Amino acid sequence: MSLSNPQFSESKILRPINLESHTHHSRGNTSTLMLAAIGIVFGDIGTSPLYALKECFSPEHGIPFSPEAVFGVISMVFWAFLVVVSLKYVMFVMRANNNGEGGILALMALALRTAPVGSKRASAIIMLGVFGACMFYGDAVITPAISVLSAVEGIEVVSEEFKPYVIPITLVILILLFFIQKKGTSTVGILFGPIMVVWFVVLGLMGIYNIIDNPQIISAINPLHAVSFLLEHSLQAFIVLGAVFLVLTGAEALYADMGHFGVKPIRYAWFFIAMPCLLLNYFGQGAMLLDRPEAISNPFFLMVPEAFTLTLVILATFATVIASQAVISGAYSMTSQAILLGFVPRMRIFYTSAKEVGQIYMPAINWMLLVIVICVVVSFKSSANLAAAYGIAVTTTMIITTILSAIVMSFVWRWNPVLIFVIIGLFITVDFAFFAANLLKIAEGGWFPLTLGAVCFVLLMTWYLGRKLLREKAIENGIPLLGFIDSLKNHPPLRVEGTAVFLTAHVDYVPVAMLHNLKHNKILHERVIFLKVSIWDVPFVEEEKRITFKDLGSEMYLVRAIYGFKETPDVLHVIDDLKAYGIECDSMDTSFFLARDSVIPSAIPGMAIWREKVFAWMYQNAAKPSDFYQIPTNRVVELGAKIEI
Repeated sequence: MSLSNPQFSESKILRPINLESHTHHSRGNTSTLMLAAIGIVFGDIGTSPLYALKECFSPEHGIPFSPEAVFGVISMVFWAFLVVVSLKYVMFVMRANNNGEGGILALMALALRTAPVGSKRASAIIMLGVFGACMFYGDAVITPAISVLSAVEGIEVVSEEFKPYVIPITLVILILLFFIQKKGTSTVGILFGPIMVVWFVVLGLMGIYNIIDNPQIISAINPLHAVSFLLEHSLQAFIVLGAVFLVLTGAEALYADMGHFGVKPIRYAWFFIAMPCLLLNYFGQGAMLLDRPEAISNPFFLMVPEAFTLTLVILATFATVIASQAVISGAYSMTSQAILLGFVPRMRIFYTSAKEVGQIYMPAINWMLLVIVICVVVSFKSSANLAAAYGIAVTTTMIITTILSAIVMSFVWRWNPVLIFVIIGLFITVDFAFFAANLLKIAEGGWFPLTLGAVCFVLLMTWYLGRKLLREKAIENGIPLLGFIDSLKNHPPLRVEGTAVFLTAHVDYVPVAMLHNLKHNKILHERVIFLKVSIWDVPFVEEEKRITFKDLGSEMYLVRAIYGFKETPDVLHVIDDLKAYGIECDSMDTSFFLARDSVIPSAIPGMAIWREKVFAWMYQNAAKPSDFYQIPTNRVVELGAKIEI
């Protein structure tokens, strides 16, 4: 299984895929998809009002509270929404889709088509994309922690006596959230859209309620307020910029979830529901602070009369759970893509919906996330402390998205270089401004997502490079398949009844499992199928273009099954599809031969010895190929050997 560019094939028998013709799922009507998108895509950015403005006016930033400061911060929020989310992501980046799919890995795969295989540019693109994906895991850990914690902290507004219960209640909610993951999101998902629509409407109404008292806050739309604020407070304002960025967390989700809903529903949902309601709420918080500066202790929950506070806390908790669910599901999806692209070892994947292939559950990822999230909540103790750790991971991913988008604009779309320079120049300037502002938070907690991302990056690249070494070793020691088959015709072994399917990583070489079978059992089945499963850098492959087939003679066949990086290989389905070529295999008379090798670290030039040991550990603990390829265990024969790298 390998990441391949559709422009290159390992054998002349392989057919190219028409990348322009495929649409992997039908779209519903726009209004229905808008409702679904509100529930899934906008959960993270939609819960930012709980803590973002509170953090902007944190006393630690050293900015004296004044009406000018309020106008300046709200103006910065408005223009951040306009430039980063509306202009960059919604209008430009979402154009860079890989057969309708978005996200950092899909963008990486799209950009990879512009670089020759094995070139330095291809390596740089891979490293950028993988690092961006790794930083997403930092977001996947912090988002549930800060979102749920900030919502539960609202009970402190009801009564200070509830303060000791904030962390225990947060932990209970998070533990329950992770424990129900194995049940799937199909049932709960039906409620996500309506609940989040109610949430956004409430956000908008809260804003209007407070703006009526101070309508002059609307003048914060004027960018001069932001400029004068930055010039007047210089360094302090630069620090505040890192807090302003909190309003943008979740913007990457608009692009990442594009494949689920399409561009139009997400754009409509953003411009007509999410963005207006969010801006109304931020402007409303600013309007309230003009009259009640003391409300900065928790401006969101103090926007409503005390009688509504508890109801708002409950609604906010629901909204943050939904936001957390979206990020957790995104971690599953990202990991699944990374497995198929060859950056993560095989893991057990459970499908929680009979209708939606994207609804999956990965126990290993689920429990790792839960443990880390619990540690984060217990260690940081408050949403204010977590805010210091939040942002650095997302800004890093945003910069990488901008760089990869520039590659696509230049080499795929072939836009005018001047136009690219102007557009990318604007986006990268804003991205780096937010990134630099968030770098100031490293000592206060920003080190955590960076460390987590760096560890993930080392693991993913170790797996990628280790598999590359294994491929090179297999080719170096491999026996050409066609020559070997000719030799069998001259000296035929004993043929026995049944079908033998040999899974192979290289269509041009004899599978190791076959060599072991002939060496030890000294037999050959009457029908032999060499099966290569390939993962290409497109999200989905049309069913009629899935199989390539070649008759090698003597009842031996070479088959290649091609999948997109968002699909799950199903070997039994592939064997069943061979009926179209006149090959019918009795399931009870078919055996699947797999190589189950042991990797031995050695001083042979390759990776550093410690990385080879890490790779060997990952290799031995990866899910069995039979489980990953959904092969019945009673039909599997595993033959292995020791391989030094």
